[in-house]
Formats: sequence, C-alpha cells, structure tokens
Amino acid sequence: MVEEFRSKQIELAHGSGGTASRRLVEELILPHLRNPILERLTDSALVPFGDAGTVAVTADSFVVSPLRFAGGSIGTLAVNGTVNDLAVSGARPIALVCTLILEAGLPTATLDAELAAMAKASQAAGVPIVGGDTKVVEHGKADGLYITTAGIGLPIAGVKLDARSAKAGDKVILSGPIGDHGITILLARGELDMEADIASDCRSVWPMVEAIIAAAASQIRWMRDPTRGGLASALNEFARASGFCVTLQEELLPVRDQVRGACELLGLDVLHVANEGQFLAIVAPGAAARALEAMRATEHGAAAAIIGEVQEGAPCLEVVTAHGSSRVVDMLVGDQLPRIC
Repeated sequence: MVEEFRSKQIELAHGSGGTASRRLVEELILPHLRNPILERLTDSALVPFGDAGTVAVTADSFVVSPLRFAGGSIGTLAVNGTVNDLAVSGARPIALVCTLILEAGLPTATLDAELAAMAKASQAAGVPIVGGDTKVVEHGKADGLYITTAGIGLPIAGVKLDARSAKAGDKVILSGPIGDHGITILLARGELDMEADIASDCRSVWPMVEAIIAAAASQIRWMRDPTRGGLASALNEFARASGFCVTLQEELLPVRDQVRGACELLGLDVLHVANEGQFLAIVAPGAAARALEAMRATEHGAAAAIIGEVQEGAPCLEVVTAHGSSRVVDMLVGDQLPRIC
C-alpha cells in the first residue's frame, strides 16, 4: 500500500535521488500517472511500438551548478546522462532530442560553448541530436541554462532486465571508480578551501554495456547507472525490488585516493556520492567472470570489479569491512549535494 505524501512543500531533498525523491515519485507523482509501464520505475520505459516490437524511451533534466567543471559541463551531462539511461536499460541509444531553457542575460559565448560540448559528446557517443525546443525565461529564473534531453533506443534481443529475476548468489559488478563526479562538482563550487586532482567521469557507458551484453546477455539480471544518490541508492532500490539483501565487500570497491580523502575530510559516505560514467550490473554467477573480462577490455573498463553478491535476507544493502564488521547503508537521506546533474 502506497503511503500518502505528507510534505507540505517541495524541498531540495526531493531532487537528491535518495529517500525523499523516492517518496515524491511513489507517493505523489505515480498515483496520478499510474500505468503498467510507468509502475516499473526503470531508467527507460519499454514501449510497444509497431513492427519494431518495443522501443526504449527516457528523459532527463540537467540543472547542474556550476555549468562547467573539470571533466565536463552541463552540455556533456545532457547527452551522456540520457544515453546512459538507455544503455543500462539494455537498449542501443539511437537518437536524442533536447530542450534548452535559457535565462535572459546568458552570455552568448556560454551557450555556444555548451552547444559545442553537446555536439562533441553526441559524436563521441554515436547518438545524434535530431530535434528539440528552445525557451527563454526572465533574468534570474534559470541559473543561466537548464537542459532537458529525451532519448530513444532499440532494446537488444536476449536482454531481459528485471530485478525480480535475481537469485541468491548473483554477483554485483561495478564498472569503475566511484565518487569522481560528485566530489568534482563540490570542489568546483569553490565553497571549500581544498584542492584535489579529480575530474568528473562524465561519459557514455554504452561501450562497456555493449561489451557485457555480448559476453553474457541472458545472464544479466539488472543494470543501473548510480547517479544521484550514488551506489547506495541504486542498490537499495534493487534490493527493494528484488526482495534480496545485497552484500558488498568494502575493500573491493574501486575508489580513487583523492575521492576517498575528500569524503573522509567532509564526512561523506562515498556510496552516496554521484557518478556519471559508471554502471552497476547484477549477473548470474556462472557468467560473472566473462562479463568482467569483457568490460575490462573496453577503453574505460580496466578498473571494473566484482564488489559483492546477492544474498538471502531482508531487502537491504550491507557493507562488510576489511576487518569483518558490517554496516547497513540506506538510501541517501536529505540533500547531501544539491544541483549535481
């Protein structure tokens, strides 16, 4: 039974990708728009479509601040974020459309730079931008520039992703180091007297997804790109949908020393920090080794790792330390880092 949405107003935490976001969607939005496709709450909707059978459709909005940061910008996020939502749904991205919300007074040079960034990211991902819309709002109403992107993809034959298909013993595979994007954005805001050689991991994950599909298509249970709310929110959503406990081995998590140090200094859990160029996969145990090998053979997959497994137990995310102790990590609560994407 869905609970009643009790918040009297929308807060920043409702856009964090954590518990408040889930409540907003499940308790306020979904009851009004409910239908069998939407109820799955996946990154992309698989929609019946003529002779093609189904198409994957997704949309995302980007309101990051600042607009540019080490390793990317709002323009690269707008392309790669939407491409990645299609990819982790098991669909080959084929086209994007975008809407630009421009604030009066935005320097033309800034818009020109972001359009160039979008074109470069689109070309790199091999996914053309085929249409869109442009609106201009009053000065002070849009923080310079917002972008909304929608994408269309073709589902890959033999790939059936559903958390409910998971089984005890399935392996959790992570494509690479976590936390780069979130910590980069935090430092780019200039609110901290701290420097670190960190850049966002903003990129298309399709080459890595394509590789894992080629290696283990029918044995992949579920995939997700852990953006807002990080690994913790994504894996808690999986646990809740599958009915299993997910156990991670902390010492197996790939985390750069700079990111780990920044998180320790700031009191952040790296499992809650956003990523833009990584993804998670739950894979049957017999296929995990070849799936991992295929990912590591790609340009950005060298640090891919098996970081845990699915186990019987109450739905939760459990992290086991190198010393053998364990802790339960919930979804992000509150608004750890606003305007992350």
